[in-house]
Amino acid sequence: MTVLVLGATGATGRLLVEQLLNRGHQVRVIVRSRDRLPEAVINHPDVTIVEASLLELSHEELGQHVTGCEGVACCLGHNLTFKGLFGHPMRLVTEATRRICQAIEQSKPEKRVKYVLMNTAGNQNRDLDETATFANRFVVGLLRWTLPPHVDNEQASDVLRQEIGKNNPSLSWAVVRPDSLVDRAETSAYDIHPSPTRDPIFNAGTTNRINVAHFMADLITNDAIWGKWVGQMPVIYSHEAK
Repeated sequence: MTVLVLGATGATGRLLVEQLLNRGHQVRVIVRSRDRLPEAVINHPDVTIVEASLLELSHEELGQHVTGCEGVACCLGHNLTFKGLFGHPMRLVTEATRRICQAIEQSKPEKRVKYVLMNTAGNQNRDLDETATFANRFVVGLLRWTLPPHVDNEQASDVLRQEIGKNNPSLSWAVVRPDSLVDRAETSAYDIHPSPTRDPIFNAGTTNRINVAHFMADLITNDAIWGKWVGQMPVIYSHEAK
């Protein structure tokens, strides 16, 4: 299987690339600078590196990069700096998701491509009746006005939910929602739920980045797991978050 990974130089994207390679899959990455990739990835025979700014690629170029891929994993996010939070592109994840999905549709794949988007437990799945306290709704409302990356997360998932839908002939999707992310050296036990079981603002749990990478790799490469969560927005917690 060939998988295109977006955000491969990020904290979770690197781990996902490693997970996929360890399972024997071919990986393509689109990165601004190959120098930000681990040496083991740069020199790996199963890795194809496209050095470019994703949003500056033409539709034709994106079409070439998605052709032949059976899965796409998006781990893009905003750097925790003033420029990263408030500078352009403010809708990085949304526009990347929209453009990649359009490229997949235009490539007319023989088999539906799996698109897995890394998101956040702070983004509600509006296809479900996910309850939230007044305080939670108030804070989320403030985040929409003051923190562009939160809106980016919401709109990116809406591209899949509303623009792509669940019956698209070219691609299917799942949105992975971790809670507060932490770094761990190895995978550990984790739970997957259709909706948050904790308040992501006032009672947040933690999720190991390597567990997120493991689950995303499972979704792409394991048809049984994909069949369970396709078209949904599963929330992942590490056991230690309990």
